[in-house]
Amino acid sequence: MTKKSKLIEPGSPVRNSESGQPIMAVLDLLGRRWALRILWELRDGQRRSFRTLQDVCQMSSPNVLNTRLKELRHARVIDLADGGGFGLTESGRQLLAAMHPLSLWAEAWAISVGREDLAHLARSAKKTQPETPVEPA
Repeated sequence: MTKKSKLIEPGSPVRNSESGQPIMAVLDLLGRRWALRILWELRDGQRRSFRTLQDVCQMSSPNVLNTRLKELRHARVIDLADGGGFGLTESGRQLLAAMHPLSLWAEAWAISVGREDLAHLARSAKKTQPETPVEPA
């Protein structure tokens, strides 16, 4: 029997937190299998079909992809266009922009542990990073 995935919302208990704090909800969402990879593949602003996402994410299970897409749509991070194709919402673009400093830190970390060969990957990712600024609270 498979466990049914619970849709994540701020204010509702999530993995490792009964408080429902928004940061815990988003960390739970992003920590789910394939969620970050899906967002990564949509980062360039191009819409992708279900099949294309399955291929570029190298996912063998359509059920897992379908579940993640449903969760990300429910969270309003991605949407599905009337003509087809999944893409980032404005909120999704803001999320990726907010994660950009983490990407910079990860590049510095890779270099600090002797993996300079990986630094070019982070630099190429910066070229496709959305320019959406995040307003401070």
